Amino acid sequence: MEINNLIENVKKKINNKVKCEKISIEDKTFLHKRHKNFHPGKFHLKITLKSSELKSKKKIEANKYIFSILKQELTDHIHSIQLFIN
Repeated sequence: MEINNLIENVKKKINNKVKCEKISIEDKTFLHKRHKNFHPGKFHLKITLKSSELKSKKKIEANKYIFSILKQELTDHIHSIQLFIN
């Protein structure tokens, strides 16, 4: 999958399940290029969400919820996620 398609899919999936005031997703794959387990078909994403819905949850619960929404993408296309919830 191409990175721009992945970013759009991730945004849509999160927006369908969570009320967000803002979503920002950046490709940070370059941070993993020299890692031993780097795979060219998997990406590193930095996701920043502004969501009062998620902010009202405990941090671990909010993170688990986002990871459950992106379960398929994590399996197939995402190597790593940096998740920030404001």
